[in-house]
Amino acid sequence: MDLTLTSDEIELLAGILEQRHRELIKEIAHTDHHEFRKSLRRNERMLESILTRLREAEVEELRA
Repeated sequence: MDLTLTSDEIELLAGILEQRHRELIKEIAHTDHHEFRKSLRRNERMLESILTRLREAEVEELRA
């Protein structure tokens, strides 16, 4: 799947995802149930991956 975003859209989306990432880290820290924590960590890793790709796309967009 390809998704084309403007630099402003990339910046907005990255900001929203970064905020959610911070909230997710706090949620993981306060979770006692092992399976739920495992699920949250998996989501956190996916979110980090998406953020990394967004940041790379933002840099590419700025170079263009």
